[in-house]
Amino acid sequence: MKHLAVIGAGSWGTALAVVLAPRFESVRLWVYEADLAARMTATRENDLFLPGIALPPNVLVTTSLPAALDRAGLLLSVMPSRHVRRLYCEMLPHLRPDLPFVSATKGIESGTLLRMSEVIRQVVGRRFTPAIAVLSGPTFAREIARGEPAAVVVASADLGFAETVQRACSGPSLRLYTNSDPAGVEIGAALKNVVAIAAGVCQGLGLGSNTRAALITRGLAEITRLAVALGGQPSTLAGLAGLGDLVLTCTGDLSRNRQVGMELARGRKLSEIVGSTRMVAEGVETTAAAVELAARQGIEMPITRQVDAMLRGGKPPLEALRELMLRELKGE
Repeated sequence: MKHLAVIGAGSWGTALAVVLAPRFESVRLWVYEADLAARMTATRENDLFLPGIALPPNVLVTTSLPAALDRAGLLLSVMPSRHVRRLYCEMLPHLRPDLPFVSATKGIESGTLLRMSEVIRQVVGRRFTPAIAVLSGPTFAREIARGEPAAVVVASADLGFAETVQRACSGPSLRLYTNSDPAGVEIGAALKNVVAIAAGVCQGLGLGSNTRAALITRGLAEITRLAVALGGQPSTLAGLAGLGDLVLTCTGDLSRNRQVGMELARGRKLSEIVGSTRMVAEGVETTAAAVELAARQGIEMPITRQVDAMLRGGKPPLEALRELMLRELKGE
């Protein structure tokens, strides 16, 4: 694994390219926007998604998928969830059976309700059976890129492969833990964004720590119910990709999903909020998919349903909160 291909140059993809650069001889960072790629090559900085962070000398910027994949020993995909299927279809002719994949995208595919690793397996499986791991944990891109210490989890059904990725990518500022439960990790990674929107709503309404603590705790409970129904392990949701990431995105000022909730509470329309930034708040699309997935599994997810009602139905935040508090009483 001397050469790393990072597909996706948003803030998270760029941050991973920066922090992993010392671990590889070369990192090829694929950028969708040609104008951004030209500026990154000239200035050695992603001024759109991660300004102020210098790209290491061995990070090579490209807009060509074949060039990004050339001689790659590891493919790290960090594109928005809506683009995973399309980009893997475009990459398929250039993928080798011996090339392992790590997905760092957090979300559920609309329509199919597949996790990201399932999308990758479905596409790549047309040619060969891929080795896939998923990477998640409590991480803000800017802090990772600055070299602040952080811990994440790499999960694969093949624990030996997860250990290989762990050894290849762990360093002084990024510590990887292995896990054999990709389903639990991916559901935790995706659904924490939904609860973070709810946390932002509470913040925007001026509510305090009691409300936030209750929301995080009950949010984790419903995420765990769904993960277990899909084959995940409860212990996974108590770890970095579950509780850790949930706390971060519900409380941290750099959380885009939390910011969406705050703006909703202030009366802004969702279309206006989403249209005002190039950053992707994955929870907006994940919420609808999560509601469908919960219905399919017969899982009760009241917080997720109320977030969906605010996002798609325009329900006033105070009304959504009132309905949550006045639900039928039950045991914890």
